[in-house]
Amino acid sequence: MNIAQRIKELRTHLDLTQYELAELTGSSQTSIQKIERGDTKNPRNIEALARALKCTPEYLQFGITDNKDTNSNVSPGPTLKAAVPLISWVQAGAWSEISEIKEYDADRYLCPVKCSDQTFALKVHGVSMEPKFYEGDLIFVDPEAECIHGSYVVARLDDNNEATFKQLIIEGGQKFLKAANPNWPEQLIAINGNCTLVGKVIFTGKSL
Repeated sequence: MNIAQRIKELRTHLDLTQYELAELTGSSQTSIQKIERGDTKNPRNIEALARALKCTPEYLQFGITDNKDTNSNVSPGPTLKAAVPLISWVQAGAWSEISEIKEYDADRYLCPVKCSDQTFALKVHGVSMEPKFYEGDLIFVDPEAECIHGSYVVARLDDNNEATFKQLIIEGGQKFLKAANPNWPEQLIAINGNCTLVGKVIFTGKSL
C-alpha cells in the first residue's frame, strides 16, 4: 500500500469526503484528489493530513505502525526525528563538500529513526540491489553513522562523480562493496583507496 492508498483508506474509515478532508487541512478538494490518484507523491501538508486522519506522518509516508489498536485501522507511528533533504546521486557523491542544502532547494522527507543533522535521502536507481531494494525505494543515509561489516552504504568511487549504493563487506581486513543482485556482473568492488564511504543507510522506505 502506498501513501495515496493509505490516505484514501483512512479518509473512508473516518467517513470523510474529499471536500471535508480538504477543509480540515486547509487545502482544496483538487489537491486531495491529486494525492489519492497518486499524482502528488510527497504532500507538503502531510502533517496537517496526519492530524486530520488521526495518525502520524510516518504512517502516511511509510506505513509504519506501533502499538496497533485492534479496534481501529488508525495506528500511531514512531516519533518524528527529522525532515531530511532528498538529493541526487551526483550531489551524494560530493556530499562531504556540500555545507548546506536549503529547504527550498530540495523536497524533504520525514526520517522515523534517530539521525544526525547531516542525514539525507536518495531514491534507489538501477537493479544492482534487487531483490533487497528496488528502483524508486527511498533510503535515508547518515554520514555520521558507523559503517560496519554488513552495513548498506552509499559510497563515492574516485573515478566517478556519482555515488553508488552497495553492501559493505569486511573480510580479513579487506573491504568490499557488494551488489545484492546475484546476476549483477560486478559482484564485488574492492576498496583500496579508490573509494570514500559517504554514509550508512539507516532506514529504507518503499517507493511512494
